[in-house]
Amino acid sequence: MSAFIEKLKAAREDGAKNICAASDPQSLEAARAALFGRNGVFTALGKELGALPAEEKPAAGKSLNDAKRELSALLDETAAKIAGQGASTGEGIDLTLPGRRRRTGHKHPVSIVIDDCVAIFRRMGFIVAEGPEIETVFNNFDALNTPQDHPSRDPADTFYFEDGRLLRTQTSPVQIRVMEKQSPPVRIVAPGRCFRRDTPDATHSANFHQIEGLYVDKGVSMSDLKSVLLYFAKELMGPDVEIRLRPHFFPFTEPSVEYDFSCVMCAGKGCRVCKQSGWLEISGAGMVNPAVLRNVGYDPDEWSGFAFGMGIERIAMIRYRISDIRLLYENETRFLEQF
Repeated sequence: MSAFIEKLKAAREDGAKNICAASDPQSLEAARAALFGRNGVFTALGKELGALPAEEKPAAGKSLNDAKRELSALLDETAAKIAGQGASTGEGIDLTLPGRRRRTGHKHPVSIVIDDCVAIFRRMGFIVAEGPEIETVFNNFDALNTPQDHPSRDPADTFYFEDGRLLRTQTSPVQIRVMEKQSPPVRIVAPGRCFRRDTPDATHSANFHQIEGLYVDKGVSMSDLKSVLLYFAKELMGPDVEIRLRPHFFPFTEPSVEYDFSCVMCAGKGCRVCKQSGWLEISGAGMVNPAVLRNVGYDPDEWSGFAFGMGIERIAMIRYRISDIRLLYENETRFLEQF
């Protein structure tokens, strides 16, 4: 057994010396092969171990395994050291290989439209105002001159909480909050999420986004409203777009109108999208009802104003030729990657 131990001791010392002397991956691999390769020293010692007497094998085997573990650890340590030296000096790195670019996210089409709309109105002097999505009945209905028997107040159309509050059905409550805190003049736009009890289909969703505008000052007229909407339409949809105003009724504006953009699909000639009319319905607007001004403490004999609102999803669907509103909320990456 003493001869075997002497060979093992010499192999361990020589192996450690060769490993420590290795300065690159090639020389380190040569040292490993000399120890543990097919014709390596420890491979030969393993064969000799089988020829030892049975009573000597346990102690000899333990010594052999201890030496293997020691040299294996030394191999790993030296390999890590060589790799670190190569990284610090640039050796072993192919600088001609292309880099691995991280995939970055991008804006959702709804966010794109909101940002573009806000930017257009900012250029006209409007500032952004925000409000809570959980509102009071007063701000959402009463202050906006909504009659008690109006269908929009019905629980079948509006989400109510047990304490009487509700999920806002429009961003108009932001106008009320601003006017209650600020003296005229007021010029704001209010983008945000709204909620209504709608059955989801290709054009309806229980949650959606609106952007509303309000301008209150002395001598504000319907012509001011039309000029703002026309400028907005041309900036958002292109210089060839026109608008038209149609008489309508809203409890918070008087007179009230619905406004349309000329169809961007057919340039107003008539197509399937605009139902051959040449016009696309956008939303409603009008002069602020004097009752609303009184509800917030403004004197309607001194101040006048206009308000307008539009659905962000509606504009996104027109702008990007989207046929189903549900695509905007299904998180389908193949759809979203197009933007």
